[in-house]
Amino acid sequence: MPERSETAQQVADLLRTARQSLGVGLAFLSRLDGTVQHLEVVETELHLPDGTTYPQETSFCQAILDGTLPPVMSDVTQFPIAMALPGAEMGLRSFISVPVQLSDGSVYGTFCGAGTAADPRLNDRDLALMQVLARAAALVIEPDIRQQRRNAAIESRLRPLLQRGGPVVLLQPIVDLASGRRVGSEALSRFPQEWDQAPDECFADAEWIGERENLEIAALRQAAAYLPEVSGYIAMNISQATLYTRAGQEFLAGLPLDRIVLELSEHDRVDDYDRLRAVLAPLRAGGMRLAIDDVGAGFSSLRHIVATSPDVIKLDRSIVDGVAADAVLAVAVHALVELAGAVGAKVVAEGIETAADATTLPGLGVDLGQGWHFDRATTAADLRDEYVLTGALLPR
Repeated sequence: MPERSETAQQVADLLRTARQSLGVGLAFLSRLDGTVQHLEVVETELHLPDGTTYPQETSFCQAILDGTLPPVMSDVTQFPIAMALPGAEMGLRSFISVPVQLSDGSVYGTFCGAGTAADPRLNDRDLALMQVLARAAALVIEPDIRQQRRNAAIESRLRPLLQRGGPVVLLQPIVDLASGRRVGSEALSRFPQEWDQAPDECFADAEWIGERENLEIAALRQAAAYLPEVSGYIAMNISQATLYTRAGQEFLAGLPLDRIVLELSEHDRVDDYDRLRAVLAPLRAGGMRLAIDDVGAGFSSLRHIVATSPDVIKLDRSIVDGVAADAVLAVAVHALVELAGAVGAKVVAEGIETAADATTLPGLGVDLGQGWHFDRATTAADLRDEYVLTGALLPR
């Protein structure tokens, strides 16, 4: 028998309690899906493995849920309806069953005990015990059920999207704050509006169903498709998990690396910097630049920067927005600029939304910037080559 999960083992312990207390030879938790009864966890000395299935409509459990049989049958032979069902043909002669109800009121299945001989001792007190054990089983299995349902919902959204080639990818300009000239763009994924989810949440959801790597590479492919259409570099986001895969490394290696800035989030904890540096080394040797994203918002800014020696440090919008009027933010920005200078990195300020911030940041040593003040993420055709630092955008 395959090794049980921790959840299944906890349910098995409850079923064993039921067997021992009732003195029956079989106890099981079943899941009812509308057509099939799945014996998810089985405790018995008989040869009946976990996962055994039967037609739901002809099961004792369904008849009990329908009210055509009582929940306690000390002698199955006393019930003609029961004797006409497969359970009687299998030799079951005593049976007790209670529904397993989840917190939303739905019935997941049944918690049951059965014997191959009539048992006049089965009574309503045993029914009360089974109800208590069924409630305990519901508490044990509900987290897994919620995750299964969540995963099913994620799959229903993401798999069709992957089949269509992945998310829409747009470009947000990265601008030289001294001249207003666009030097590059960041590729940003956009998911269907009706999902009402931020891109980070969508990528995290993909991880739950084992599709994060495929989703990220699909987005990277779309970003790379812009390279012949736009000037400057394109900054692409990648998770460590995808970077470590063969598919991720082979894809990146096939790009014109001198036009790629690879962004790693400061929020991603790095447990093995030697491994990270080893994976990045051939890519950086080929001309790819490394950026650390979200600096100032995560938990390990200094270590992340010192250990990776990035080419670019991207300041999180949380320390950029309002810097023109906030002396504390200005000090924080200037300190990170000095750190960037020590490792030889350029600084990009994210989330610039006002002309005041755009004109203040160069005085603090910030080289480049991006944000809604210049433009939102857009198509390659709508990117500008130059932007003004104050007032209205330059005409197209």
